[in-house]
Amino acid sequence: MPSQRPQFLWYIPNDVKSGHRGDTVSQDHNSLDTLTGHAKALEDHGWAGALIGTGWGRPDTFTLATALAARTERFEPLVAIRPGYWRPAQFATAAATLDHLSNGRLRVNIVSGLDDLAAYGDSEGDQAARYARTKEFMRLVRRLWTEDKVSHAGEHFQLANSTVMPRITPREGRPHPPLYFGGASAAAEHVAASEADVQLFWGEPREALAERIERLRRLSRTLDRDLPPLQFGLRITTLIRDTSEQAWADAEARVAAMAAGQSGSWQDHRRAVAVGQQRLFDLHLRGEVLDDNLYTAPGRVGGGGAGTTWLVGSPIEVARSLSQYRDLGITHFILSDTPYLSEIARQGRQLLPLLSASGAGGL
Repeated sequence: MPSQRPQFLWYIPNDVKSGHRGDTVSQDHNSLDTLTGHAKALEDHGWAGALIGTGWGRPDTFTLATALAARTERFEPLVAIRPGYWRPAQFATAAATLDHLSNGRLRVNIVSGLDDLAAYGDSEGDQAARYARTKEFMRLVRRLWTEDKVSHAGEHFQLANSTVMPRITPREGRPHPPLYFGGASAAAEHVAASEADVQLFWGEPREALAERIERLRRLSRTLDRDLPPLQFGLRITTLIRDTSEQAWADAEARVAAMAAGQSGSWQDHRRAVAVGQQRLFDLHLRGEVLDDNLYTAPGRVGGGGAGTTWLVGSPIEVARSLSQYRDLGITHFILSDTPYLSEIARQGRQLLPLLSASGAGGL
């Protein structure tokens, strides 16, 4: 696992449709040259890498991650993958190969939310069965990366005498690619507490995340977790401008455009509302601004996923809010805003240095 030093990543939507969440509309938005430009900009502006979105109807996430890793030197793809789309041994082998070819740059985000399962021949069943399979998948993949001649006879998967090649090269604090995981239901939290390396949260108020972190830590002890301590991450939209007044004016104008249906595709989590997504949608009932600058109005007018709530303000205001999340024990941050490419540079220049300063007591 990566150390407890904070990790700052961005987001690459990986969509066939242009204009994702208000992004610049262009015909070549998902060409290899364009996406490589994003990955190289991330390298140039201090980001560790980026989460790459997944879901049926999007380009294959793992293929894109491989291509971007080949065209960059330091960019670390956080590849979102689904049990059911992949089987454990095939995924463990593909991931070990990419990790080898990229010199240890792979991160993995395990996704268990609903998808167009029938399109690729999967059937996850009810929530209990879905998360039971995910738990078994994660444990088996980790074994395949760290053990030889793995045999397994489980409820969902069976293997006999399986040794993945090439072998994962252990690195300091990182025995294998880290497994990120999200979900707010009780079933999801049991999977995270026992199997994940990093639990990802969306942008909830700090008090709510403090409660969830404490609950997950207690659950890890109850389940006799046999892995290093669970780490925590935040996936959120960060809208920064030079001044607070300008940031809020732009945020309110964007929400008005979303309400009028004039701001691109924002509703990519609307098809099936999971527990965590519903928690975000409900936040606006408590007020349009929570904590210092957590803006909930986007969820009222169509924002989904990490676009449901935004941190809004000047660079120092948003950095201060992120540092307060960090005080709760969150060490992995996946940020984004649109246009994606120009915001990589803006936030890399204006926000990341302040976050480094906050780690040294600068905020």
